[in-house]
Amino acid sequence: MNKKPNPKLIDSDNPEWTDEMFKSSLRFSDLPQGLREKLARPPRGLQKAPVKVSTTIRLSPDVVQAFRAGGDGWQSRIDAALKDWLRAHSPV
Repeated sequence: MNKKPNPKLIDSDNPEWTDEMFKSSLRFSDLPQGLREKLARPPRGLQKAPVKVSTTIRLSPDVVQAFRAGGDGWQSRIDAALKDWLRAHSPV
């Protein structure tokens, strides 16, 4: 199938790699040590806040929509609302 690429999706600053480009490329481990150090991500430090537990819960669409409408931080606001509820109620 010889389809022409969509001109809107062509990025002249980052062209699609050719077979020759792949053949002449190097693995990360084959790069000079100085360049590897510069490109490597620094290790992540310890968390400054208490660690939260990742979980999956099912919420009503209207609840999620209301919290998301407030913008970024909606999950933290749900967490805060649940903490507030726990101060006045027993979870059992």
